[in-house]
Amino acid sequence: MSDIKFGTDGWRGRIAEDYTFANVRRCAHGFAQYILARAPKGKKPTVVIGHDKRFQSEDFAAAAAEVLAANGIKVWLTDGATPTPTIAFAVIAKGALGAINITASHNPPQDNGFKVRGSTGGAVDPEGLKEIEANIPAPNQPVPTLDFDAAVKKGLIERFDPSAEYIQQLKRLVKVKPIKDAGLKIVVDAMWGNGAGWLPRLIGGGKTVLHEIHNTRNPIFPEMRRPEPIPPNVDVGLRTTKQLGYDACCITDGDADRCGFGDENGRFINQLWVYGLLALYLLEIRGKRGAIVKTLSTTSMLEKLGKLYNVPVFETGVGFKYVAPKMLETQAMIGGEESGGFAFGGHVPERDGILANLFLLDFMVQTGKKPSELVELLFEKVGPHYYDRIDTPIDAAKREAIKAKLAQAQPSRIAGVEVVGKNMTDGYKFLLADGGWLLIRMSGTEPLMRVYCETTKKKLVRAILEEGTRLAQV
Repeated sequence: MSDIKFGTDGWRGRIAEDYTFANVRRCAHGFAQYILARAPKGKKPTVVIGHDKRFQSEDFAAAAAEVLAANGIKVWLTDGATPTPTIAFAVIAKGALGAINITASHNPPQDNGFKVRGSTGGAVDPEGLKEIEANIPAPNQPVPTLDFDAAVKKGLIERFDPSAEYIQQLKRLVKVKPIKDAGLKIVVDAMWGNGAGWLPRLIGGGKTVLHEIHNTRNPIFPEMRRPEPIPPNVDVGLRTTKQLGYDACCITDGDADRCGFGDENGRFINQLWVYGLLALYLLEIRGKRGAIVKTLSTTSMLEKLGKLYNVPVFETGVGFKYVAPKMLETQAMIGGEESGGFAFGGHVPERDGILANLFLLDFMVQTGKKPSELVELLFEKVGPHYYDRIDTPIDAAKREAIKAKLAQAQPSRIAGVEVVGKNMTDGYKFLLADGGWLLIRMSGTEPLMRVYCETTKKKLVRAILEEGTRLAQV
């Protein structure tokens, strides 16, 4: 058993290698101590536990529940695979002190994960994650457990369906009837994950037609490398949209906290454009005003929208362990990151791929525009912006050498564009004179180096990424 470290979004590992029942129980015990330290005196602490559709996720969730029950914590255990935002909202609905979510989100099929959430339903901050890690027992130490059936009889584990309260919340946040009656034709790609059935349930049964694919349980995720809502994983959904002549493709990742979107031509609308569209929708169509929170890996279009609509924009490190606390601090209107995860004010400070897709569909309905026309509308406001990313597997032995080289790097130009600044808040971000940027950082969830860029000049995208890859070579 290896040491357990919580990265950008909890702990993830390879099933049967380091992601084992014993290690899940150790994590659950560490989280139990974190919860007990925050439990009001005289009141039984409660926690929500849910899971995705990966191999044995429901069994790992039950194992975690047995550990919390042994620590005297009441567990509300979802009665099936449940979207991450639904689990997050259940924390609020049940008055719980936090949640455990057994999911590896968008990781390859061999992986599983252990996400933790606090009493707001949002990510636990970095200091809280350190506290949980510190409370994880050593591999040779016993972990208390209570037999599942015995815990149920004692009322310490109770299964429940969290869907009704979550659906009521969504209907408070967006009017679904106009979308249902709009006569749109939508392909829905659930990526074999927890989002399956949710959009048909919310906006089906009217004039709008929904064609859902990849909507059963299949832990090997056929027709994609992984349930991450970016090409080439979404190519089947995009191709289906074009072949059917439909209006849009709505995509949710493996645990339905991330949003992908495709236009009427079967073209992928990348995550940075989607963030710009969601912010513009809230500002222009819904007339909302409030802070925008963004990670440093996402679009500079947000700063431009902030100036146009006179709202503040705050930048954080990568991951909702930074975004969620900042959203709460600033009472933000929206928060998000490059990975396609977006959270919204008036909701829980947690990514919600289902709600994000509903907002994009409502944007279409309210404006009468196709998705490609919405992108044009965004560019009319802030100018064209282009983005791409390269992910490269890295040898752990080279990780520190790469970081040391990047820390010393001081290029004067990248792809012929002057470098005007460097940001090392989370990785190594080089700011370019044209308003673009290059970012190189190590993934917090996988053994990957990610090279990202955004530029106002489409022809420079590939050159910037290639130069970033060369900068990191050791």
